Amino acid sequence: MTVSISNKALGIKRTLTSFGVLLMLATWVSHAAATNAVTPPEEQSARLNAADGRLLSERGRWYLSFDNDLFAPKNRDQDYTYGINFAYTSDSIGRYPLPALLSQLDDSLGLEGARRAKTLEFGLYGFTPANVESSEADQDDRPYASLVYVSTSSESMDWENQVVLRSQLTLGMLGLDLVGNVQNLTHRATNGTEAGGWSHQISDGGEPTFRYSLARQQLVETGLLHTELKHTLAASVGYLTEVSWSLGVRTGNISTTWHSFKPEVKNYAESLASQKSKTPENYFWAGISVKARAYNAFLQGQFRESDVVYTYDELRPFVLEAWAGYTHEFASGYHINYGLRGHTSEIREGKGDRNVIWGGIMVGKSLI
Repeated sequence: MTVSISNKALGIKRTLTSFGVLLMLATWVSHAAATNAVTPPEEQSARLNAADGRLLSERGRWYLSFDNDLFAPKNRDQDYTYGINFAYTSDSIGRYPLPALLSQLDDSLGLEGARRAKTLEFGLYGFTPANVESSEADQDDRPYASLVYVSTSSESMDWENQVVLRSQLTLGMLGLDLVGNVQNLTHRATNGTEAGGWSHQISDGGEPTFRYSLARQQLVETGLLHTELKHTLAASVGYLTEVSWSLGVRTGNISTTWHSFKPEVKNYAESLASQKSKTPENYFWAGISVKARAYNAFLQGQFRESDVVYTYDELRPFVLEAWAGYTHEFASGYHINYGLRGHTSEIREGKGDRNVIWGGIMVGKSLI
């Protein structure tokens, strides 16, 4: 691992890498958009408004999620240590500035079809090294890192081919004191160990960041009752620049559309709320993803000087991620799910070379 002396050269390399991935992303988007244009926009819009009454209404739905390594089998206060987010899902959010910006970005990339902004989300999350008691920068472990963000997403559907094209835009700030303060406040309240090294976090003091992602989801016909299988191709540019392929399954008493629940596009605390179900439902879900990651700001930093950063050569370019969980919706409209998630080590060597695992709980309520 290296200590950051100057981020200028690293910044140039990251920018070139991002442009390369962006070019690949644009090529893939053109193909995805062409595939998605099978159904005329007018027909897509009509179907969006009529599909069994299961799509979103003006009144929508809210969700509150909390991720923590406390919810994993081994309570390890390290790596992705916690995340909190609040999400609101409704067609009505399309009039707000961030969803409008996402719509303009999608249009500039040539995405066609009837697109519907669905989710507006606010949240924060953080990462810590294994030893949180020390106030010194640990040059042999991952750096402290944090993100405070706002995010929105939209989707379009190709009903004939059972394909959904989904875009997401996240704007945020790296390096704010808020994430560390919340962690230490919680630890004081529970008599836990306070983290003493947050002054060494990536972009300490604050630095703007963003992430734009696209995901193409497709239903896989299995012939199995009460079971859905889908695969997803995804790519993103920004604080996480990567491409991925995933396979996900859910089985049980399912009443929502197959594309409504999407743990495969979840990124740490950034969760995607599902649509409301027509009737109460409960099901198990699991999946696996292979990611080719070109850049990770939480390990490599951005343009602002950081005390501890990794170079691209010190990281593994491929990460294997897996997840499993259970979802239950009650007749009252309340919704809860628990998930366990983890990925293989991204750091090649040193104390930071370890697999990462965490758990999460989401609680939601339909407003209709």
